[in-house]
Amino acid sequence: MKRMIKGNWFLLLALCLNAVSAFAQFSTQQCSLNAEQLKNVQIAHSKTTSIVFPYAVKSIDKGSADVLVQKAKGVENIVLVKAAKQDFTPTNLTVVTGDNRLYVFMLQYDETCADLNVKADRSFLVNEEVLFSKDNDNQKTIEEYAALALSKKKKIHGLSRSRFEMQLRVTGVFIHQDVLYFRLVLGNRSKIGYDIDQLRFFIRDQRKSKRTASQEIEILPLYCTSPLSAVPDASELTLVYAVPKFTIPEKKYLTVQLIEKNGGRQIEVDVKHKDLIDLDILNSL
Repeated sequence: MKRMIKGNWFLLLALCLNAVSAFAQFSTQQCSLNAEQLKNVQIAHSKTTSIVFPYAVKSIDKGSADVLVQKAKGVENIVLVKAAKQDFTPTNLTVVTGDNRLYVFMLQYDETCADLNVKADRSFLVNEEVLFSKDNDNQKTIEEYAALALSKKKKIHGLSRSRFEMQLRVTGVFIHQDVLYFRLVLGNRSKIGYDIDQLRFFIRDQRKSKRTASQEIEILPLYCTSPLSAVPDASELTLVYAVPKFTIPEKKYLTVQLIEKNGGRQIEVDVKHKDLIDLDILNSL
């Protein structure tokens, strides 16, 4: 009886070892197969390769410390890649973009690196069903509704300010779910171009004497249809800013502030609570 039990234990152990070995072999084959199916990107140690995506990059993960990766400054859809050391072992780069897409690149070392500008097309796409957390809005949806707000014919009047031959107008305020869309017109009637330092949205107390402290709550935009650096002379530009939804407390304003870079032509438009009561609701696309 003891010999039978002992024999069964050896048999069970052998079966387990065979199962583990088979699973490991299967996983290795799967990994190898997937790597072969992925498209290669050559990068160098002395050069930087730019990968351009159709939408904003939300997440980046590199498979090895032998490569250096970062988003390009001032933009959301370009990733810069270069080798941290020469002749590194091939590795992968995984990127998730704001339109719910997952891209995977196989990075290989090549100091000649003839192509320094890579377009992230469908050949690098491996999944189109990425689910973001609830507090991370779908960038593609926001862009589509911002474009819809930009094309709307309905306009509001009275929310404008002109100074120094510059004009800032709010011509529409729209809403879809948890996002507000402000349509702005920037006009420059002068003969001098207007270099933009920043355009801000913030809630603050009603105008008071200079001796009274005023609290400001800044609202950071989620997206802009046309990120601008300047308003050329004798021109007018229309754009839409998407911001998280909010309400304006009593005795406070929403201020839209345009600040000139290295200049003094600052313009502000105040939006009151009553201006947000009759919002234009953006219907489903």
